[in-house]
Amino acid sequence: MEETLEFSVLLRLIEERAIAFRAAVVSAPSLDSQVPTCPEWTLLDLVEHLGKGQRKWVAAVGAGPAGAPPAEFGPEGLDPAPREREALLAWWDESTEQLLTALRQAGPDRGCWTWWGESQSPQTAGAVARHRVQEVAVHTYDAEITLGAPQPLPAEVALDGVEEFLATCCATTVAWPHKPAALDFHAAEGRSWRLALSADGAQVTRLPTGTGEGPDTATASALGTASDVVLMLYDRIPLDSLQLHGDRHVFDLLRAWDPDE
Repeated sequence: MEETLEFSVLLRLIEERAIAFRAAVVSAPSLDSQVPTCPEWTLLDLVEHLGKGQRKWVAAVGAGPAGAPPAEFGPEGLDPAPREREALLAWWDESTEQLLTALRQAGPDRGCWTWWGESQSPQTAGAVARHRVQEVAVHTYDAEITLGAPQPLPAEVALDGVEEFLATCCATTVAWPHKPAALDFHAAEGRSWRLALSADGAQVTRLPTGTGEGPDTATASALGTASDVVLMLYDRIPLDSLQLHGDRHVFDLLRAWDPDE
């Protein structure tokens, strides 16, 4: 895999997306508004979920290398977020600042527990920072769509986000239970990736050519802006929002596949 965004850039993007998330919460008429892309949650639930996520990773990064998650990852690991908006916003700001401080103190190469141990993403503070960029970015989209004004993910975030999702959430050494296949993901901005699915598992690579063909013909491919590809991968927009070619059923099989089962 080619070089990813520098650690300092990841920290900047976490902060920028956290500010955008805060702005959406400030603009919301009510914290009780239902989030269309997370229909089981209100906006208050969304803020609590994301803020607790920041704090959980503070604990994991701070603990260093470990074979199990810290207690904060358990169902009773953290106190509830404040219910009143001003206090909630202060809690959110503090959650993000705690995460940024923990990441800066650890540095990108320090090991820590992560849930993606069998993926292509390393178990390091740098990989945590990379993943948190995407978590905050996608949930910022959730908050914005709650207001009726969703914005695409910034291109810098989204281009890294396609690869981060495939490497962290799809790559595995667990055998693919179907016929071997190759899925190509093309960002209109000029970057492409291939997810190879076989008895050896799922592995992602960058393709050398922008939106052109890879070294071998893919079983299926999807083309869209990097933002749309990320939002599709996170189930925020339908697969049919992208330009599809080949056997689209393989995309459906991938979305239904749970290697942990």
